[in-house]
Amino acid sequence: MLEIEGLYKSYGAHEVLCGVDLAVQPGQVLALLGPNGAGKTTLISIAAGLRRPDRGRARVAGFDVQRERRKALAHLGLASQDTGVYPTLTVKQNLGFFARLNGVPSKQVAGRVHQVAETLGLTSLLSQRAGQLSGGQRRRLHTALAVVHGPEVLLLDEPTVGADVAARAGLLDVVHDLAARGATILYTTHYLAEVGQLSADVAILLNGRICMAGHLQEVIETFAQTRVTLSFVGYAPVLGGWQADGRLLVRNVAEDAVGPVVTEALAALTARGGAVQLAGVDIARPSLENAYLAVTGEHPIGPGAGVDATAA
Repeated sequence: MLEIEGLYKSYGAHEVLCGVDLAVQPGQVLALLGPNGAGKTTLISIAAGLRRPDRGRARVAGFDVQRERRKALAHLGLASQDTGVYPTLTVKQNLGFFARLNGVPSKQVAGRVHQVAETLGLTSLLSQRAGQLSGGQRRRLHTALAVVHGPEVLLLDEPTVGADVAARAGLLDVVHDLAARGATILYTTHYLAEVGQLSADVAILLNGRICMAGHLQEVIETFAQTRVTLSFVGYAPVLGGWQADGRLLVRNVAEDAVGPVVTEALAALTARGGAVQLAGVDIARPSLENAYLAVTGEHPIGPGAGVDATAA
């Protein structure tokens, strides 16, 4: 339902996308991850027909987004990072306007509005002006505008940014439900915990290319290791095989090597006497955060970044 093939895009001398290929199937949620500036929003914008690629193509439901724009966009819903609601209109008026704008027949608009409002917890807010909504409520309305016409393909660019805990949970439930009904969803986020909650597949965009893609469990098993962290009172000492980070020593090891590695480190520290004061030992089991760090070299941002193998 969504195909990205050989996508290139540059801004001046800066090449943002360098031959990106992606395919997302009906009922699949694909989490597109990557550091800030990796090109995720550019890719979403091209898939939505908002920007032209330098080379390559994007297809929605088999239609080329550039050459068959109207046919492609009839199957597409987009919720960008910035909330796009009309503040002077009520929630009901916003939904009705976007339903008609996206081709919902007049006789079906009221039904679609109430259905989507109920799904996203907006029923009690239908008569309220959008400008009076809280940040989380506005985020839910923003997502509702993208799905009110029942699109088969949904592009969600960091849809939970700025949402509170309740709004975030509600949005994730909606995305999960849409996928269960057969929608094709491309979902960008910095909050790695959301990937596990959505049972999403994963693709990591780095330096303009998809450097890794696969099922969540496969990604964790392939790239993640157990991370052992030693914390100290004062700056961490130099210890062979360990990476110093302020008051911490960090080391990634295989699961069956944790015991020997920790024992060896403690013995080496003990031999130094009272010059070194160990404050604690933390063992982080394989997770999507570990895998992401191994692939990109950057820590994910946002609350609840870790997704362990059992949660996946």
